[in-house]
Amino acid sequence: MVEINKNAQLSQHLTSSSVAALGHSSELDGSHLTPHFTLGELCKTSVKTADGNIPSHVHIENLRRLCRWLERLRKRWNERYGSLTPNPSPKGEGNSDDPIVINSGYRSEAVNKAVGGAKGSNHLTGCAVDIRVAGMEQLLRYAVILLDIADEGREDFDELLMERNAKGTYWLHFAVRPEGNRRKIVFLRV
Repeated sequence: MVEINKNAQLSQHLTSSSVAALGHSSELDGSHLTPHFTLGELCKTSVKTADGNIPSHVHIENLRRLCRWLERLRKRWNERYGSLTPNPSPKGEGNSDDPIVINSGYRSEAVNKAVGGAKGSNHLTGCAVDIRVAGMEQLLRYAVILLDIADEGREDFDELLMERNAKGTYWLHFAVRPEGNRRKIVFLRV
């Protein structure tokens, strides 16, 4: 059984937090995929499903691969642009690096269907994330950094989709498959 706001659209799912999402992610938050990204963060959702949106071991390995790219994005962003948005560490650790904020990562079939995600979405295999951005400038800079990482490391990604909804909210969809990456780069209005 899926409990959702029947009026919710995919773009709302990507840009909003919920008690359900926060409660679910806290169960998985202790499991770090990489130094700055947790399993809970990559599985959070505003949709409550019977399956709990729990990834398999294969999905988790795909999320780890993706997070290695996200770590490099985070590092380069902070080296190049520093902390453009004031964001002191809530724990008082003195670390003012900008985090990479994930709106959506792994989605079970039930979650993907509930939010109106594409059939065959890379989210279903743990190969994609939607990254929150402050606006078009940050969206473009993230995209350029990821393209640079791909070119310099001679690594491929599957999708780099710069998306915008009708309300003017931007986000970056980024996907990396274990093999068969297409290097698809698109601007989308959803």
